[in-house]
Amino acid sequence: MPLRPHRPLPLATPAGVEVLTKILTQGPIPRVEIARRTGLSQAAVTKAVAPLIESGFVTDQATTPPGAELGIGRPVSPLTVVPSSVSVIGVKVTPTSLIGVTTDFTAGILNVRHDELTGTDPEAVIDRLVDLVKALIGDLKNGDAVAGPLAGVGIAVSGDVDATHGEVRDSPLMGWRAVPVADLVRQRIRLPIVVTNDVRALTVAEHWFGVGVNADSFAVVTIGSGIGCGLYINGEVVSGAYGVSGELGHLPLAPGDLVCTCGRRGCVETVASSDAILARTRETTGKKDLDLAGAIKLAHEGNAHAREAFDRAGEVIGAALAAMVNLVGPELVVIAGEGVAEYDLYEERMRQAFAEHAFGAAGGCTLMLRSHTFDDWARGAAATVIRSYVRGEPPLQR
Repeated sequence: MPLRPHRPLPLATPAGVEVLTKILTQGPIPRVEIARRTGLSQAAVTKAVAPLIESGFVTDQATTPPGAELGIGRPVSPLTVVPSSVSVIGVKVTPTSLIGVTTDFTAGILNVRHDELTGTDPEAVIDRLVDLVKALIGDLKNGDAVAGPLAGVGIAVSGDVDATHGEVRDSPLMGWRAVPVADLVRQRIRLPIVVTNDVRALTVAEHWFGVGVNADSFAVVTIGSGIGCGLYINGEVVSGAYGVSGELGHLPLAPGDLVCTCGRRGCVETVASSDAILARTRETTGKKDLDLAGAIKLAHEGNAHAREAFDRAGEVIGAALAAMVNLVGPELVVIAGEGVAEYDLYEERMRQAFAEHAFGAAGGCTLMLRSHTFDDWARGAAATVIRSYVRGEPPLQR
């Protein structure tokens, strides 16, 4: 089937944006409940919803409340987003692969494609990324599912990302500096392109479609080859004045003689990343050919050197979590990423260190494990496009 052209949302006022956001993130939801949660009048809600229903983005299908068959209560018409009204593409960039997904308007994954990389040269990676996006667009055109208009493409990359200009300013994991990703992709794919930090994208997905939907504040901490942190505080995912925030992996809490991939000394990542744990285990066991799976196996078998590497990582991660919670006070911290596979090896020491360093009531913050695959990271990139599309933010401004 042909892919329908992009179309703007019929949202003329901030109230309309707020209403659609509530329907998208908390629906199905009745009009009266939207009014209660937003403080808008029911008339204002109805006015905002009417063009969304007329244009096919939202539907109100009446349901029968309990007791209605006995003449008790009135039919309820909850509002819900039509998932197939919009399509979005999200891509997660790693040093070894590209992970692409297509989602509907609710960030439900429709299709997935992976492409292995042989290097991180920016031009070569962008070439492969463009090919991946074109393949996903082809899947949308030829798939059996009903595909909505393609709103845009989200690209998630680790490091310091200038989301306003779509530039990766500094990504130590990729070895990129000042790479204008959005411009390079837009030259070959005429679609809105949103480029963002990967952990922040994952946080947006949790805020709009995950554990953060009803949370007043939360943090997402990712543990793997790098250590990142996304923050949702005061009603918004924090970007920071300079586009940098939540860099938990670069807090100077490790020994000062350890040099980080960012070039600085004593960063949390020098002890607590999966690469650092593997390097420490190789060093102390003398097993230079050991891989991460082997290090995990040794630790589970009780090898003292391997256990020490994980204990040391847990100590530093726990102290870093306490520092973050002491500063910003989230009610929930979600621990995610590929590094959670060995979570049991450092969880006890991490929680001990967190309890030792968390100040007062901050120690009551909930630490929750949530496994994420790379597909979820790509879904986060798509979620950033959905958010920009609803809000009318660049490059999806109305």
